[in-house]
Amino acid sequence: MYARSTTINAKPGSIDAGIAQLRDEVMPMILDMDGCIGLSMLADRESGRCIATSAWQSEEAMRATDEALRPIRDRIADMMGGGTPTVEEWEIAVLHRDHRSSAGACVRATWVKVDPANLDRSIDVYKLASLPRLEDLAGFCSASLLVDRASGRAVSSVTYDSQEAMDSNRDAAASMRSATAKEAGAEVLDVCEFELAIAHLRVPELT
Repeated sequence: MYARSTTINAKPGSIDAGIAQLRDEVMPMILDMDGCIGLSMLADRESGRCIATSAWQSEEAMRATDEALRPIRDRIADMMGGGTPTVEEWEIAVLHRDHRSSAGACVRATWVKVDPANLDRSIDVYKLASLPRLEDLAGFCSASLLVDRASGRAVSSVTYDSQEAMDSNRDAAASMRSATAKEAGAEVLDVCEFELAIAHLRVPELT
C-alpha cells in the first residue's frame, strides 16, 4: 500500500473552504480512480498547515494518477492561499485501527529520520514496542507509519477520539516518543497536532 501527501500552508481563514472543496468535489473524483483506497485531510487552524493524503493499492496506481491530480492540487493550494504545495510519496508500512474515528477526532503526527539501512529494524520497533504503548493512551483510535525507504524519512500519525484526549496524553506521548526514537535510532524532525478534517480511508490492517 502507498500514499501521497500534499502539504499546503494555507491562510487560516480559507481552511474551511478548502476542506469543503476537497470533500465535495475532489474526493469523489479521486475515489473513482483505479487503485485508490481513500483520502484524509489534517488541518492545523492556528498555523494554517494542512495535509491531504490519498492512499493507493500499489505504487503503480499512485504514480499513474500524478499528472491528472497535479492541476487539482495546485488549484486547491491557490484557493487556500498556500502557494506551491509540497508533495511526498510514501509506502504505508503500518496501519493499526482500534476503532474508526468520529467527529471531533484529532491527530498527532511525528516526522523522523533514520539511516535507510536500518529502516526495517525501525519499523519493527514501531510495531512491537511503540504500538502497544500507544494503545494504552487515553482516547487512542488508530496509528499509521508511512516511510520513504530511499531517504529514511518516516511519519507516524496517531488518531485520538477528541482534542481533550490528545491534550491529556501529550506528556505521556512525548516521553514515549523520546524512548522509541532512541530505541529505533531515529532523529525526531517535527511534531504537530491537527484536527482530522476528512477521514475516508479504506486501508486494511497492516501490522
